[in-house]
Amino acid sequence: MNTRWGYPVPLCRARAALLAATALAAFAATPALAAGTRAGTTISNTATASFDTGAGTQNINSNTVDMLVDELLNVTVASNNPADVTTTPGATNQLLSFTITNTGNGVESFSLVPNAGVGGDNYDPAVTSIVIDDGDNIYEPGIDVVYVPGSNDPVLNPDAAVTIFVLNTTPGTAVDGNRGIVALVASARTGTGAAGTTFAGQGEGGGDAVVGLTGASGQDDGAFIVASANVALVKSAAIADPLGGSEPIPGAIITYTITATISGTGSVNGLVISDTVPANTTYVPESITLGGTPRTDANDADEARINAGQVVVSLGTISGGNIRTVTFRTTIN
Repeated sequence: MNTRWGYPVPLCRARAALLAATALAAFAATPALAAGTRAGTTISNTATASFDTGAGTQNINSNTVDMLVDELLNVTVASNNPADVTTTPGATNQLLSFTITNTGNGVESFSLVPNAGVGGDNYDPAVTSIVIDDGDNIYEPGIDVVYVPGSNDPVLNPDAAVTIFVLNTTPGTAVDGNRGIVALVASARTGTGAAGTTFAGQGEGGGDAVVGLTGASGQDDGAFIVASANVALVKSAAIADPLGGSEPIPGAIITYTITATISGTGSVNGLVISDTVPANTTYVPESITLGGTPRTDANDADEARINAGQVVVSLGTISGGNIRTVTFRTTIN
């Protein structure tokens, strides 16, 4: 039987495959860091030689070459909002979330600049503040710190990241379906520029700082979508007189129909339809309907009631694309 390293060949091959798989798994389990060797690290190297002149083997060393690793300036910005954030006209403190990651190899501080005028949208949100998250990725007013440029710029170690919230106000003039884009730009405080631009002696550890492929500046966009709703109210009347006709004479019954049409992609809240019983008429008790279904006059669990000579129907929150119809009857005195 053929053997290798004291094992049968098939078993050797299986053992080699297992070792290779184990090594690959170990490699895959080690996260690949974007930053690389830390800036300020000294790389040292010394060569050796051995030789024999006839009097025995001699070993000698070369001089040592030391090299200080420069700082590479790189940063990325990524929006944390996978879809447009819903807003309404005039809404304040509307949040967009971003993650800033230091993909360079040295500790670096970054300036933050919002841009609501990037174009390609319907309106410009008004940026009111930038807030630095405390690490839990949840916006907490009074706990997370408001960013002040040049005062508390985020300082990130290599491969470290921070969540940034950009707060905005939606203009009251924005209408349903309008889209507003806000970009966040993060730039290395040491400097930015074309890849390869060098800032002598300004890197971590005393070496140079070198601009990486990101230009030491990153940017990404977030967007709002306005979801608002409007209500159109139409009222009509139908008359049935006691003579079998439709004349508005004493004793005739008037059926009033009020139709509320809600349009838009948003919702209206607290929608209430009210109508005063006209003078010279008398309300027909228990004649209110909603969507064709009778409602009671009492102030009870259903939506309708009679209150001081008014028909009142409380509809609550209604989303766009819905219609609500109310009817009631009066008799001409």
